[in-house]
Amino acid sequence: MGWFPHTPGGLNRYVYELLCQLATQQDCIELWGIGLPDSALDLPLQLINLASPVSSLPKRLWAFHRQLSCRQAALPDAINLHFALYGFPLLRDLPKNIPITCHFHGPWAGESQQEGDSQWQVLLKYWIEQQVYRRCDRFIVLSKAFGRILHEQYRVPWEKIHIIPGGVNTDRFQPNLSREEARLRLGWPLDRQILFTPRRLVQRMGLDKLLLAMAEVQRKVPEAWLAIAGKGPLRPSLEQQVEALNLNQYVQFLGYVPDEQLPITYQAADLTVVPSQSLEGFGLILVESLACGTPALCTPVGGMPEIIAPFYPDLITDSVKSDAIADRLIELLTGTLPLPPRMDCRNYAQQHFDWQLIAPKVRNVLLS
Repeated sequence: MGWFPHTPGGLNRYVYELLCQLATQQDCIELWGIGLPDSALDLPLQLINLASPVSSLPKRLWAFHRQLSCRQAALPDAINLHFALYGFPLLRDLPKNIPITCHFHGPWAGESQQEGDSQWQVLLKYWIEQQVYRRCDRFIVLSKAFGRILHEQYRVPWEKIHIIPGGVNTDRFQPNLSREEARLRLGWPLDRQILFTPRRLVQRMGLDKLLLAMAEVQRKVPEAWLAIAGKGPLRPSLEQQVEALNLNQYVQFLGYVPDEQLPITYQAADLTVVPSQSLEGFGLILVESLACGTPALCTPVGGMPEIIAPFYPDLITDSVKSDAIADRLIELLTGTLPLPPRMDCRNYAQQHFDWQLIAPKVRNVLLS
C-alpha cells in the first residue's frame, strides 16, 4: 500500500522491516504494490510498482491483474499477500501448487464498519476478504486476538493460522539519549511529566477518551503534559474538545512526526499511552516505546495485552473507559504504582520482539 517511510503506517512499516530482514537471508524477493519507487536503494529487492496511489481503484486493480497475467519470470517458491483488496484481482492468475500465505493485519470490513461506512460497503469488503482467504493455504496473525477474529468471523481453521508477533528494529529504537537530552532536542519542557501517543486521528484510536482522562489527571497531577502525534480527520473535533475541557496548557498536537524523529520522541516521554477502543491487532507503538526504554500503557483491547501482560500487567487499564484510563495514569504518575525501569523495558522488547528473532519465524511459515 506504499513504500515506507514515504507512505507511513503500521502495515507499511511491518512489510518494509520484514523485507529488510528477509533480504539478509539472500533470498530473491519481489515486492508488488502501489506507489513503489524504482529501486530499494541498498536492499536486494525487486520492486514492481503496479499503479499510482492517486489512480482510480478500478485502474489499480486492473494493473494488478494485467501484471501477473503477463509475468514471464520463473515461478516463486512462495507468495505472501498482505491486503485482501490487492489480492483479489490476482486470484485467477495465481500459480497452482505454490504456497500462498496471507498476513491478516485486521478485518477490513470490521474497520470499515467502525469508521461509519455504509452497510453495502461493509458487506462488499467482507465478501472480497472471503474470496481471497479461501484461496490461501495458511495465515499469519500478529496476536491470538486477531487469530480468533480470523477463525470466528472468516471461518479459517485454527490449523491454518500461525501466530507470530510483530517486530521492532532495536538498533533504531533504543535508549541512546537521556530523557533530558531528548527533550532539549525537541524543545519540550524539562519540568513536566510527559505522556506521548502517536496515533492516527480516527475514531477507534480512543483519543477522545484520553482527553477526558487528561481532564481528570491534571487535577491530581497538574504538571502532566500530553503530546499527540499524528494526523487524521478527527483533529478539528479533538482540538475543540481540548478547548472545551480547558486543556490548552496540558495538551499539544504535534501533527505528523517524521519516522527518524520517533525514537527521540519516545525517549523524551515518561510514558507512552495507547488508548485504543477496538481492532488493535498487535500494538507496534508499545514495542517501539519499550525498545526505547519508555514504559507503555494500553487498554485491554485486541493483541495489546498479549504484549504487556507478561512484562508488567499494571500497564494495562481495567477497561477502555476514560475513567479507567485516568485512574491508571494517576496511579503511575503519582508513584502509587511504580513505573518499570528503563533498561527492563528495553531488555523485554529486545528479548521478545527484535526483528532478528521474528523474521526467521515468518520465513519458515512462508516456505514450509
